Amino acid sequence: MKILSHFLLIAIIACGFLGASTKDGGVTSLSKTGVDLIIKFDNVAGDQDLVLNTKTYTNASGESFSISQLQYFVSNIKLQRTDGVEFTVNQDDSYFLVQESNPSTQLIKLKVPVADYRKLTFVLGVDSLRNTMNISRRTGVLDPASSMDNGMYWSWNSGYIFFKAEGESPAAPADPTGNRRFRYHIGGFGGYSAPTINNIKTITLDLEKSGIIKARKNRKATITITADIIKLFDATQAVSIAAHPSVMFSEYSVNIANNYQHMFAHQLTEN
Repeated sequence: MKILSHFLLIAIIACGFLGASTKDGGVTSLSKTGVDLIIKFDNVAGDQDLVLNTKTYTNASGESFSISQLQYFVSNIKLQRTDGVEFTVNQDDSYFLVQESNPSTQLIKLKVPVADYRKLTFVLGVDSLRNTMNISRRTGVLDPASSMDNGMYWSWNSGYIFFKAEGESPAAPADPTGNRRFRYHIGGFGGYSAPTINNIKTITLDLEKSGIIKARKNRKATITITADIIKLFDATQAVSIAAHPSVMFSEYSVNIANNYQHMFAHQLTEN
C-alpha cells in the first residue's frame, strides 16, 4: 500500500509540473513556461521603411499618399516544429495590437518550448469566439474601453476593428476643412446571430527560406516579419483611393482584407 501511495504522489507531482503544458492531437499548448521568442513586426512601404506623416509613397493606381496611422490586431499564434508538431500559444495570452506610432507594440514577446520551428501562423484580427465572449474574458488590448481609446472598437457595431490605416492623398476628395484624407477601418467577424462580413484572416509564413527558429534556453530568438503597406492597394485587387477613400463596414471591405492578408512576409530570423 505504501508503494502504491508513493507512485500516486509521484504522479501528482508530475502532473503539477506538466499542468502548464498539454498535448492533444499533435497540438501543444504552453502557458508561462518555456524559452524566449520575440516576433518583430516591421512596417514598410516596398523597399522603404514606413514613416508616418512625412514620407510619401505611390500605389499601383499611380496615386501618391502618406500614412498617418497604422495599427492591427495579431492573435492566435501557432508555431510548427520541423517534425510537424504544432505549438499553440495559450489563447488568453495571444492577442496583440501592433501600432506604428508605438514601437514597443511591434515586439511580441512569447514563451515557447525548446525546439526548431519552420512555420509561423497567426490571425490578423480577433476571432469570432473572443468577439462574443463575456467582457471579463476580454482584457488588456481587448478591453473594449482600451480598444475604444485606441480607436479599434466599434461601439455601434459591438466588434473590433481588425486593421486600421489612415492617411492623406491628393487623390482623395477634400473634406470641409480642405484636407484630403482616406480611411480604411476593416473588421467583421461573421456576425452574432445572422451572417455578416467576415474579414478574419489567417496568415501562415514558411520560415525555412530565411531561417528557421531555433528556440533554446538562455537565448532570445527573434523573428522579423515585414508588413508592406503598398500591398494594401494591390496584392490581389487594385484599390484606388480616388474611388474608395473611406472603407469601413461594407462589402468592399472584403477587397481591402484580401489585400492586407498578403502584406506580411518573413524577413529574418536571429537565433
